[in-house]
Amino acid sequence: MHQRLDFAKTHPASYQAMLDLQGRVNDSGLEKPMMELVKIRASQINGCAFCLDMHTRDARMQGEREHRLHLLPAWREAPVYSQRERAALAWTEALTLVHATQVPDEVYEQARSQFSEEELVKLSLAVVAINGWNRLCVGFRKQPALRPFPGEQAQRVS
Repeated sequence: MHQRLDFAKTHPASYQAMLDLQGRVNDSGLEKPMMELVKIRASQINGCAFCLDMHTRDARMQGEREHRLHLLPAWREAPVYSQRERAALAWTEALTLVHATQVPDEVYEQARSQFSEEELVKLSLAVVAINGWNRLCVGFRKQPALRPFPGEQAQRVS
């Protein structure tokens, strides 16, 4: 598989707008480890290899434990996530799959029990941003760097 086009070079103004949104999300004050879990979970749902590579790498560099990353697709059954993280992950899934979920009231109530109104708007914008990046990267087949993690040896990809 090869990249179809470089969206950043093709339309720099739109790319900058996405970067500006991402900057706001990054400066939201929400917990960075939780935000990485949100980005990873949305990217898993959307099948975005580039974003999965980037955000699992970022999470590891921030000290995220390997088993929490491995258990993320089964977060409902895994006892390693806080109630706040669970609420964020449920909200992320509901917004990412809005066509199927229509964001149920119980997911909203779970999120509101853990987040203030302002925090929930910030979390929602984080989900909007990662879904936007996922759609750009998947649509244009942006390829992950496939460089080794610190302490790993590079593996040949054929």
